[in-house]
Amino acid sequence: MEKTLINIKTDKKLKKEAQKVAQELGLPLGTIINAYLRELIREKRVVFSSPSMPNEKTQKMLKKIEADLRSGKNVKGPFSYEMAINYLHSL
Repeated sequence: MEKTLINIKTDKKLKKEAQKVAQELGLPLGTIINAYLRELIREKRVVFSSPSMPNEKTQKMLKKIEADLRSGKNVKGPFSYEMAINYLHSL
C-alpha cells in the first residue's frame, strides 16, 4: 500500500491532548486518524457528538433532588442490594 501525507491545521492544545490520549491507548495518533478516515469511507457520514442535555422537565427534577439531598429531605438509605429491591417493590 502506497502511503501519502495529509497536512491539516488544528489547535495546538487539541493536538497535544489527542497525542496524550493516543499514547495512553498505546497507539500512534496517525493510526487513530486513519481509523476515523476508514470509518468515514465505510459509513459515508460524520458523527459529531456532544454531552447529553436533559430536557427542561428532567432538569427541574434533578434540581429538586439535589436540593432534597442537601437538606436531608426524602432521603433513605444506604441500602444493601436486597434492601433496595424491597424498598422499590414497596412503592
